Amino acid sequence: MESSDRLAHFYGGIALPENKTHTRGRPIEQAPIPGRVIIPLNQHIGEPAVACVSIGDKVLRGQTIARANGHLSAPTHASTSGRVVDIADYPIAHPSGMDASCIVIEADGDDNWVTDNETTRDYRALSADNIRRRIEDAGIVGLGGAVYPTGAKLAPQPNQSLHTLVINGAECEPFISSDDMLMRERASEVIVGARIIAHALQLDKCIIGVEDCQQEAIAALRLAEQELDATDIDIIEVPSLYPAGGERQLIKVLLKQEVPEKGLPQDLGVVCHNVGTAAAVYQAICLGKPLTSRIVTVTGTGCASPRNFEARIGSSFASLIEAAGGYTGNAKRLIMGGPMMGFAIASDVVPVVKATNCILVAGPSDLGQYRPTLPCIRCGECERVCPAQLLPQQLFWYTRAQNWEQVEAHHLSACIECGCCSQVCPSHIPLVEYYRFAKSSLRQRNLEKQRSDQARDRHQARDDRLQREKLERDERMRKKKVAINKQKANVSEPDS
Repeated sequence: MESSDRLAHFYGGIALPENKTHTRGRPIEQAPIPGRVIIPLNQHIGEPAVACVSIGDKVLRGQTIARANGHLSAPTHASTSGRVVDIADYPIAHPSGMDASCIVIEADGDDNWVTDNETTRDYRALSADNIRRRIEDAGIVGLGGAVYPTGAKLAPQPNQSLHTLVINGAECEPFISSDDMLMRERASEVIVGARIIAHALQLDKCIIGVEDCQQEAIAALRLAEQELDATDIDIIEVPSLYPAGGERQLIKVLLKQEVPEKGLPQDLGVVCHNVGTAAAVYQAICLGKPLTSRIVTVTGTGCASPRNFEARIGSSFASLIEAAGGYTGNAKRLIMGGPMMGFAIASDVVPVVKATNCILVAGPSDLGQYRPTLPCIRCGECERVCPAQLLPQQLFWYTRAQNWEQVEAHHLSACIECGCCSQVCPSHIPLVEYYRFAKSSLRQRNLEKQRSDQARDRHQARDDRLQREKLERDERMRKKKVAINKQKANVSEPDS
């Protein structure tokens, strides 16, 4: 165990009340098998997976029902056994309430698994390519919320020299305890999964960063480390300061290195994975189980009995809330994720996806007292707490003025939308909402510019082609006239 005095500190951040005691106090429970699961085809950052089953097909849990569609896509698997009853658009957990293509399975209640998946007792006998292929086939993505396909992060670029694997167990969002309970109850899976990832990347150095308030999780990891003789892994306590669980912030704390603004941890020789991802890798490699479920915290004063569930992908939010005792009279808002970086959703009929780490049934006390927005007083508190070292006040003013050039010049792309600035603003300005609006506006603006550039390039290419064809025609006409004149000259010459 490393000493905390050897750690660095990231800029900014705030101390937040945890609100995790209700869900930390009871073990992870298996959520009931739902009557049907609705499984979206896009649960990763790339192109949606392509369905490989048809309506009426019988499927087993763990069976591939949609294949990956490109480099950053991931396959999708049946999360229970049953029959495919529909392939169509259904509502999903998204701030806009949008629909997306889903596969609907009517459960048979048996929850029977496929039996032909590969299992491995000694992962060290596997090649890096074999491990990567099996992780890709298992549909594993980053379970910390980024849903970046894990297999893609196990294929470093030729110009990248990797030296350290960081496993992120710093669960800093208030209310969420899914990773904490996973580390407490399945620490050996996290340790072995981390070692599998390190083996695939051929790394000797692996660090698991855990917040110092998670002492039970730290104790469980250290015990598993001893039992497995995992001397290649360091378990390091990091200060409980939000957002310590951010990838860039955790790397700064553990390794005293700054990830470049438009760069990746790999540029520093570092690869970062969530503890849930590590456990999923263990399940896939050692047990042959693809990603069909995840730990979800169901909490908030609007729910009667907060707890953590192992929930099947595609289960409805409503079914998990019901399993947690149902709604109370305090329920005011439904949020996927935590209160800082989560987003409100309009309905509980949406399905759990790979990115769902928490369902917050928020009551008035969870949301805080409503306070009207007041004019900015230029106090600078937002800048003091911004972990990305931005100027939130300036970004706010430029966003309001729709001065997109200045918004970009002030590095909006580096904003991680952690919400620290909104939390400390004495004028109660919803700063993060302005930044999200600005990001979407810039994306649309850049898309329109790209289309305009493409149209201009096509127009220029057309003009160039027409000019080239004209020159070619003129040259042909010139040659033809030369030939005709030569022929006339030959005809007009007297016979010798």
